[in-house]
Amino acid sequence: QVQLVESGGGLMQAGGSLKLSCTASASIFSAYPMGWYRQAPGKQREWVATITSFGSTNYADSVKGRFTISRDNAKNTVFLQMNSLKPEDTAVYYCNRRNPSPWPWGQGTQVTVSS
Repeated sequence: QVQLVESGGGLMQAGGSLKLSCTASASIFSAYPMGWYRQAPGKQREWVATITSFGSTNYADSVKGRFTISRDNAKNTVFLQMNSLKPEDTAVYYCNRRNPSPWPWGQGTQVTVSS
């Protein structure tokens, strides 16, 4: 099974920036579209962004223009650059395969944005 390890979260003031990383344990990572997701307290996990194996991207409306997803297949890593952070971005952030089905979820990385 592929293992996913997210990192890079932290406490930021509104308007700040963070870059999250997610590294997969196997090179098979490069063959699949990858996504970032987030789960705020008391809410369901929601999709944030997707990047295909060829680099095409798609974003949720709530983060479009502020977040950028990228990947380095040689390092089995997907990134999420988050700019202009808002308090409503506060959540635990996860990465995973978009399809055909998710791998086991990692522990996520906490992002907290203060106003």
